[in-house]
Amino acid sequence: MPITDEASMQNMFQIHRHTQMRHPQIELYVEFETVEAVAVQNDIDIHDDRAAVYEGMNSDSEEDFEATYEAGDEDEDGDVGVEAAAENVVVHPSSSQPMDVPPFMRELDLEAMHAPEFPEYANIGAADPEDGEFRIGMEYSSRKSVVASIRNFTISKGVDYEVYESESQTFYAKCKMYGRGCDWLIRASLIRKKGCWEIHRYNGRHTCTIGTISQDHSKLDSDTVAEAIRPLVETDPTIKVKSIIAEVQSMFNYTISYRKAWLAKQKSIANIFSGWEDSYQALPWWLSIMVQKMPGSVVQIETRPLYNGNEEAQGVKILHRVFWSFTPCIRAFRHCKPLVQVDGTHLYGKYKGTLLVAVAQDGNQNIVPIAFALVEGETADGWHFFLRNLRTYVVRKDGMGMISDRHESIRAAVNRSGGDWQPPRAWWMFCIRHIGRYSRTVEEYNINYKRLEERGEAYVRWCDAIGLRHWVLAFDEGHRWGHMTTNLVECINSVLKGARNLPVLPLVRATYYRLNELFTRKSAETHERKRAGYTYSAFAQQRIKASMQQARNIVVHRFDRRNKVFEVREMTTEKRLDWQLYVHDVYKMKEVRKVYRFEFTLLGDPETLPAYEGPTLVANPALRRTSKGRPKLTRYLNEMDSRDMRGHRICRLCGAQGHSRSRCPQRAGPSGTGS
Repeated sequence: MPITDEASMQNMFQIHRHTQMRHPQIELYVEFETVEAVAVQNDIDIHDDRAAVYEGMNSDSEEDFEATYEAGDEDEDGDVGVEAAAENVVVHPSSSQPMDVPPFMRELDLEAMHAPEFPEYANIGAADPEDGEFRIGMEYSSRKSVVASIRNFTISKGVDYEVYESESQTFYAKCKMYGRGCDWLIRASLIRKKGCWEIHRYNGRHTCTIGTISQDHSKLDSDTVAEAIRPLVETDPTIKVKSIIAEVQSMFNYTISYRKAWLAKQKSIANIFSGWEDSYQALPWWLSIMVQKMPGSVVQIETRPLYNGNEEAQGVKILHRVFWSFTPCIRAFRHCKPLVQVDGTHLYGKYKGTLLVAVAQDGNQNIVPIAFALVEGETADGWHFFLRNLRTYVVRKDGMGMISDRHESIRAAVNRSGGDWQPPRAWWMFCIRHIGRYSRTVEEYNINYKRLEERGEAYVRWCDAIGLRHWVLAFDEGHRWGHMTTNLVECINSVLKGARNLPVLPLVRATYYRLNELFTRKSAETHERKRAGYTYSAFAQQRIKASMQQARNIVVHRFDRRNKVFEVREMTTEKRLDWQLYVHDVYKMKEVRKVYRFEFTLLGDPETLPAYEGPTLVANPALRRTSKGRPKLTRYLNEMDSRDMRGHRICRLCGAQGHSRSRCPQRAGPSGTGS
């Protein structure tokens, strides 16, 4: 208890008289208070709007995590009716924002361990291997470590305790059965001279017995689990909740609930990456440093004003949209196929939003992500922002092809592009599965078109409305390069795995370090292949080999076996052609090597990087998840799905449309009452 005046001193002695049989001694500690200087106070006054807004938004309570419980990628996203303003924004680096690179960003060995921050306390907190008990004089690096050690000890022994005193310099706990057959207690305090926490009182082993057997433990809360699974989450933020439950069971011999494991995972992510709000503040600073270190990289940020009541908050802006592309990716696209594929994926974290991605392909069929954007959702404005910057800074040549799904927001963005994504500057085509392989030629298209006519006129009208060049391989004039789908699943798995449920800055940094890993590996592979003497990529070499094998074989219909008479039905050419002249340069190793020629730059120690003044960026409050439970399914269904092709439901009992046999109103009629 704090002793600040004469009254509190008298109260202390009065309590001692009542408890002196159990506590024969009084322990006193001196606590020093820190008084802020006037200059610091003035600085706080200057940023009063920032502090007020930030304090209101930066709360990671359990209710906040509950709002994102089971948040998937099928949430509803919509426009927020505030006028956007584009500006260049930079802020101070946040000291609480970790800038080290977690293992999952580089896909390192899962068993790799980090060196402890305090080597001298590396083994502190572990129970005595001889008897598994605490001892008076044991030292701990911090209050957090001593409390965690007591919790882990209690959980492992299957007992429980109550906290009698929990102050900044003291922690005092007793067994729940204290005075009823058990005298276990422990007291730890901060020793300023040593700079560590030390156990002062300890009564030895528990002498109580467990009355009931439970699968869970009251002290095994989500915070304890979050700290225990931190190494796992650092390695793989996408770790399954079921895997966490199994890991906790092996560590503590208790089976926690799915909800507790899920909350622990979210808290662990927030602890590792210092929360969502700090991430928004540090994002423009990191992006500005990245652009300085890698000239040629592109970052475009759109912000919105933030209002405190009816007044605009000074020095605070809402991060509305951000587009980024790294220099190696921009230059790599010049040596890829003249085709870009775009798609979007929803974010899983505390704030809703959509990550838009553009990818290309090299001459060896490898996917190369070239640009990213974070927007409020798959809206027309969001797609327009992404496609405009993609066309301006990355896909700059004419004659390019673009494949996407048939989302109406993309159609609206293409129509607003001023011809940037329309012929003759570009060819926009749809991702249509299961059609390209059947309509590679005009003849095949005509055959399949007749089959659709036989199925019904509605199917033909639907196809005609799309437009042949948008989906038929035979009419794409070669702009598809044989690709009929966006095929972004591989990109998401290899580049975005584990990032979509992270705060915004770790997500952006994950794209940086994952792409660095991709370029480093592919550069080494292409170098080795070129040095081995190969002229073409492995994909092209395989296709050439198959074509040569096919050219050596002809089909012969024999008429006269003795005289070896045969009939030539068709002769494709009278000339000897050099097939190498018809292999595009993109498939040659000299061009594939150029894709990965440019390297990513080491950004350096964040402590040595310059700080920049600028508005504080915060997340859009309208995008914050507030509803609990699993979100509703709002997946955009392609019209070619069989679900849409089957038409209206027809009742097998009465033959009417709109209901099934089990819901037929005639079931209660004469046929149903006669039995």
